[in-house]
Formats: sequence, C-alpha cells, structure tokens
Amino acid sequence: MSNENRQISRINYNSPAAIVLVDTHESIVVDVQDVSPLGMGITAPSLTPDIQGKDIIIVTETLIMMANVTRQIKQENGTYTIGIQAKKFSQDTLGFLLQRISNVDELASD
Repeated sequence: MSNENRQISRINYNSPAAIVLVDTHESIVVDVQDVSPLGMGITAPSLTPDIQGKDIIIVTETLIMMANVTRQIKQENGTYTIGIQAKKFSQDTLGFLLQRISNVDELASD
C-alpha cells in the first residue's frame, strides 16, 4: 500500500476585490492575495463589520467564489485578515448571478 500526499498550494495572486454579504447584499472593498481552489488571503479595511460566520460572494478581476468567513483577525495596523472556506453555489444563488450577468450583457449591447 502506498501513501499519497496531496497538497493544495496557493499561487501568488494580488487583486482588488469586493465581498458581498449574501444575507444583506452589503459590499466591502478588499484586497486578495494568494489564491487556491479552496480559499484565498483577504485583507479588509479597518471599518469592516464583524462578518465571521457569514456567507459571502467574493468577486475579483478574474473569479467569483462563494465562501463562508471562518475567521476575522484584526491586525496591528487596524486592517483585518479574513479567512474563508469555499462553498458550492446554491441553485438559487447561481441562478441569480447568471441572471444578473445576462442583464449586464443586454445593457452593454444597447
């Protein structure tokens, strides 16, 4: 019997992004670093409300991810480091996003 060790590595990826709270639709501008298929490093501004335990949609320049906020740690400079765990989109949320995207395409063609 052989042992197989797998590791999911993060890649260096820095991007401005927005977090959208699923329950309130409030948005927060953040910075993203080090993306992996399961999560990413997020730095949020000092005025960020307590979002630990909340479901979010994070939108960067090149990806959209559904996640749950697993930790929110205040840094010495007042910003927050946000930890997330990726989640699958529900059919309702995915349908909502696809509808919004199709409406944007229709508006752009006018």
